[in-house]
Amino acid sequence: MAQFVKLAPENLKELRKIDKRLVSYNVEMTEVTGGTFWKAYTEAQVDGTEEFPVIKDWSNMGNLQQWYDPIDTTNPRLIKLAKELGTAWIRVSGTWANKTYYDFDNKYEGKVPEGFQNVLTKQQWLNLLDFVRAVDGKLLVSIANCPGIHAADEPMPFEQADLLFRTSKEYGVPISAAEFTNEPNLIALSGLPKGYTAADHARDHDLFGAWLKENYPECLFVGPCTVGDINLFGSLQGAGGGMAAGFEMVTTEQLLGEYKSPMDVFSYHYYNGVSERGAAMGGHWPYAAALTEQYLEVAGNCARQYTARRDRYVPGGQMWVTESGDAGCGGNTWASTYVDVPRTLNELGDFCTVTDGVIFHNTLASSDYGFLKHGTFVPRPNYFAVKLWNNLMGEICYATGEEIREGAHVYAHSRKDGQEGCVYLVINNSAEPTTVELPKAAEVYALTGNGKLRSRTMLLNGRELVLGENDELPDLSGVTVEAGSIEVAPGGCTFIVL
Repeated sequence: MAQFVKLAPENLKELRKIDKRLVSYNVEMTEVTGGTFWKAYTEAQVDGTEEFPVIKDWSNMGNLQQWYDPIDTTNPRLIKLAKELGTAWIRVSGTWANKTYYDFDNKYEGKVPEGFQNVLTKQQWLNLLDFVRAVDGKLLVSIANCPGIHAADEPMPFEQADLLFRTSKEYGVPISAAEFTNEPNLIALSGLPKGYTAADHARDHDLFGAWLKENYPECLFVGPCTVGDINLFGSLQGAGGGMAAGFEMVTTEQLLGEYKSPMDVFSYHYYNGVSERGAAMGGHWPYAAALTEQYLEVAGNCARQYTARRDRYVPGGQMWVTESGDAGCGGNTWASTYVDVPRTLNELGDFCTVTDGVIFHNTLASSDYGFLKHGTFVPRPNYFAVKLWNNLMGEICYATGEEIREGAHVYAHSRKDGQEGCVYLVINNSAEPTTVELPKAAEVYALTGNGKLRSRTMLLNGRELVLGENDELPDLSGVTVEAGSIEVAPGGCTFIVL
């Protein structure tokens, strides 16, 4: 059924002020050091004309992942495009980070020491710090916690962690926030010391918090960095809900125990499901569900479930989603196309109505859900979508009074330019146009797929958004529309500046 929305700015009610670094992103440790990461889909799989084969044998990760050389964090295009997004938190973490040795004195000459999986050189880290500085970012990390660091029954030592923190601080790009371990509740999959338990984590998490406070008090203590220990994926419309049996998972409460070192920020990971690569474990949504209410509501429902834990462990604090994307295991086949834009923008809009915090998109420039394509750093539709969000949506989030419904997901913020007025975002996830009545003249920014929803490029008011000569960004201006009504196309996302 076609929807009608009447914009009424006079009825907006202020909810909260939002962090200016709401839109942030991950640069995975495996990207910095080089290592295995999720295999790219074929062009036909991205188009949806070739099915991804169901992979049931998870003992052979070669079915799912491949080796990638380190990305070039000094690349001018990468730096320019990241800088265009504005100031952001940059998280260097991931499961790979749990098993990384910091070989800053070249003691091992590139060889991986026993008990680790990979090596980070000093130059690789300094290049990353240069990138953070160049884009006016702030750095979040997690540290190594693996058999090469300690045995499960031994308290965590922090010599390696101190090397990372001290080097960064001396270089002039300090680590501003830290999580202890990436996804510690997936104990068997996270590379932690053999026999490591939730109680061992609770002990070491407290030790890390105390160490931070004593040695780097200016650094925010963020955690516990869990994933999937709530009803993360919703109903899944019969697509296989929940995580598969055999994956050991512990709860936030078990991981933190009777904690003594309070955190400054509560963090968790959210994905809208599991990609085709990991479909055998359950939790995979079919492409046909990508614009459904059940699919789009996952992010907000996840945030609402985690607020109770945030209120318990970090009362009054921010909530950070330190990994986010359309699907775990590197993104769905359609993650790099326009059809993921409604999900991304809806996540930002809904999250702001729930809490203040930061969302770290996974990733900036790797795998199928990256803002930029791996290797070439060509921007994907989601890049331009969040660029427009940052250009237009101000720090004050309002309640619109509009019920979220199919065809009319309506969000509103103050204007980013500081002028009086507001900015609406209307997302039409239905198959029919949605009519929006404008109370006065407005600047309109209408986003649609380029001829189809599953397109590799996006249109803004009918103009294709691609880089120009010398990596010049395309025209991102709106069009002026007089008072009256406009239509938001099926699958379209429209910003309206009043």
